[in-house]
Amino acid sequence: MIDAVIIGGGACGLMCAVQAGFLGKKVLVLEKNEKPGAKILISGGGRCNYTNLYSSPSNFISQNEHFPKSAFSQWTVEDTISFFETYGIVGQEKTLGQLFPVSNKATDVVEVFTMLCDDFGQDLKCNCEVKTIEKLNEDFLISYEQHGRLHTVKSKKVVVASGGLPVQKMGATDFGLKVARQFGLKVIETAPALVPLSVTGKDAEWFANLSGNSIFCRVSNKRISFEENILFTHWGLSGPAILQISSYWRPGESISVDMLPNQSIMDLIENERQQNGKKTLLSVLSQLYSRKFAEALDKYLPVQKNVASLTRAELEQVQRFIHDFEVKPAGDKGYDRAEVMRGGVATDELSSKTLEAKKMPGLFFGGECVDVTGWLGGYNFQWAWASGFVIAQNL
Repeated sequence: MIDAVIIGGGACGLMCAVQAGFLGKKVLVLEKNEKPGAKILISGGGRCNYTNLYSSPSNFISQNEHFPKSAFSQWTVEDTISFFETYGIVGQEKTLGQLFPVSNKATDVVEVFTMLCDDFGQDLKCNCEVKTIEKLNEDFLISYEQHGRLHTVKSKKVVVASGGLPVQKMGATDFGLKVARQFGLKVIETAPALVPLSVTGKDAEWFANLSGNSIFCRVSNKRISFEENILFTHWGLSGPAILQISSYWRPGESISVDMLPNQSIMDLIENERQQNGKKTLLSVLSQLYSRKFAEALDKYLPVQKNVASLTRAELEQVQRFIHDFEVKPAGDKGYDRAEVMRGGVATDELSSKTLEAKKMPGLFFGGECVDVTGWLGGYNFQWAWASGFVIAQNL
């Protein structure tokens, strides 16, 4: 006898299985990949930024911005830190509140869950692809294929923690969304999030030639702004600031890039004019950016002129370009380059306190397949842990 079948052995599914074990409940976890925790293992470059010290509901995108509040009050950042410390993982803060294991090994995070699942006798099966879920009277009937053989299992509770569409080469599918639709639940339109943006047209070659150059910037649109590095690539722009703004970007929109967010280029030029007016604009820009980037600005700015001879119109041109460089992305790089998926199972279909489907008692959704999408830097893991914990309390 089992209390629940958990579909997906990622962050949410594993936390749910472990927390269910603490409560004396038995679960069966069905994982499609050869090993559990596939996205945990690749996160943070294999180091796993497993939470963020500053995580709050305001760091998440959802049709209902208040929806995550209940889960985050039931399982806090402090709970995450305490949980992992109990099992030997001490965190170290990196950029902007990101917490990594001191060991810098994502495998350590996964091993906590596999060890606890083993201790609790939770049945964790890998290489399992769920084929169908049916409701038969009071039970759900789940059929799954493992090593070419079809199996069926009955359970009164089913947890869909199968993730989102990124990354398909790791087995990601829209399974969770299909299950939601099958049982009459609304799904918010999905899109890649935390994803690089592509640039085409007349400026594409300029961006490509700067591939590898990284600059600290403020990137903004009408909704929000982020101050972090951007990275020029062969196809356009990437880097933390671009990934962050991509979750708020919509096709056809432009973004503004301030390439000197905490200084005034006009003040710097005026200072140089007073000290050495013969210095070229190129020399001034080379003190702020790489030489290659400064030279590339020749396409847009009079970099060869000395600062004393810059006209008012040219100064305004420099001011506008450095502090308000407008980029109109052609698109994003798709789910296979995205960190997460935006959209998913509509939050108004779920109880915020339990994450159980209102229309289908016994059916729960957690993690990335729900319309709750966090910022870059450990926020999505915090949602995964919290949603897994909440569901476990209600199995």
